[in-house]
Amino acid sequence: MPFDIARIRAAYPALAQGHVHFDGAGGTQTAAPVIAAVTETMGTALGNRSGGNLPGRRSLELVAAARTAVADLLGTDPEGVVLGPSATALTYTLARALASTWRPADEVVVSRLDHDANVRPWIQAAEAAGATVRWAEFDPHSGELPAGQYPDLVNERTRLVAVTAASNAIGTMPDVVAIAKAAHAVGALVCVDGVHSVPHGPTDRTALGADFLVTSAYKWSGPHVAAVAADPACWERLHPAKLRPSADSVPDRFEYGTPSFPLLAGTAVAVDHLAGLDPTATGSRRERLRSSLSAARAYEEGLLDRLLDGLANLPAVTVLGSPARRCPTVSFRLAGRSPAETQAALGAAGFCLSAGDYYAYEYFQTLGLRDSGGAVRVSLYHYNTVTEVDRLLEEVARLSPSR
Repeated sequence: MPFDIARIRAAYPALAQGHVHFDGAGGTQTAAPVIAAVTETMGTALGNRSGGNLPGRRSLELVAAARTAVADLLGTDPEGVVLGPSATALTYTLARALASTWRPADEVVVSRLDHDANVRPWIQAAEAAGATVRWAEFDPHSGELPAGQYPDLVNERTRLVAVTAASNAIGTMPDVVAIAKAAHAVGALVCVDGVHSVPHGPTDRTALGADFLVTSAYKWSGPHVAAVAADPACWERLHPAKLRPSADSVPDRFEYGTPSFPLLAGTAVAVDHLAGLDPTATGSRRERLRSSLSAARAYEEGLLDRLLDGLANLPAVTVLGSPARRCPTVSFRLAGRSPAETQAALGAAGFCLSAGDYYAYEYFQTLGLRDSGGAVRVSLYHYNTVTEVDRLLEEVARLSPSR
């Protein structure tokens, strides 16, 4: 059935405030059921996790429900889902734990296409261990990250390969499966940044070849909660620095302090919300997620094609990259205006977009664009419309110097 965009948009209260939200990669608007779940939980009697009283048991149940929901979203085991405040914080936790097993002769591979959250923690961890960092390079014209370079980058000393499943700058979706195969062939682990890919289609951690897969709920209609998913056996081999009284079990020993139980309630409901994007979907939540996110991806691809075609017809616009497979994210520069000026002008017209490097530090540094302000990013989500895309194209045309 057609993607019911009116029904979808009705679930996001913020959309009624008149802004056009084209910054999904920076964070989506929150779905109404999520807001209700967080609010209701904040008004419910809760205690710290304990089996000794009802409020404590509720908290245990909220944590378990969030793990199970994220596991359904990512196609993984709930017992391998580590929850935390942000993808950056969790990647640092993982990097420190893994680096404690590294030695000076070891190597790690990072990519210049990635968000810095999947680069800097690994570089800093390698420096602390005396390990060597190797770089995977992207094609500066297409924005592709060729998988063919990885067999030459990895060897028997490689301990970890970190790679994005989708660029938060230009949407490139590398061949993670092939990259993971090359890494696993030499016994290396693979950490996949799924923060930008998970909102835009069905995800299966095992099929990707990701030993560790990172996601953030606020990029898929939820609250500010993040997760790293792995096989529980992977976590069992790691021993992070922790407080002596805190849990020694997996995954709890990787989670610092008391979590925000209301936000965890919202996280579970956000997954339920995604599973309901296709009202005709049936079966388990995992099955409904596959159907709903496939429908959302097909809808977003139509919007992306319209956006790219429209930008290509504007001579003053330079679109960065042309990857064959991409999430619905595009970065561009407008002749005669800095990215910040373009962002401000579009903001005045009601469009919410990002400008700068959006933490894709190495990408913009490699292109030599960081010092001149990076670019402007349009990042679509399943609540955007054809009308909004057309309005943006009209406004960019109006701002173009040829007018």
